Amino acid sequence: MIDHSGISVSDIDAAIAYYDVALAPLGISLLYEVPKEFTGGERVVGYGRERPQFWLNGGGKQIPPIHFAFSAENRAQVGAFYEAAMAAGGADNGAPGIRAHYHPDYYGAFVRDLDGNNIEAVCHTPE
Repeated sequence: MIDHSGISVSDIDAAIAYYDVALAPLGISLLYEVPKEFTGGERVVGYGRERPQFWLNGGGKQIPPIHFAFSAENRAQVGAFYEAAMAAGGADNGAPGIRAHYHPDYYGAFVRDLDGNNIEAVCHTPE
């Protein structure tokens, strides 16, 4: 349904360092940086698996904080995301586990990024 989206961050270099680590277990990496002549001088980068779908720009902290959920292939990836995101400086917002109130197979983990955004990895399979 959504083709791509993004957030504004307070420190683009710190955000890139954070997301490089946090998203790696999900097979998501930095794929593109928009030339500054097209951004009014602002640094804008895109993350994805095959094409950029999650964008960061250095325009300042996202207000209010926002929620993004990234798909994981399995529960192990959800756990690896959580550990990586926490090690990169994220704050716990819900350890990996079943969220049966959403769906019996909803397995997710939630971490606040450096600007307080709620970043999630989720798997919808029973393993």
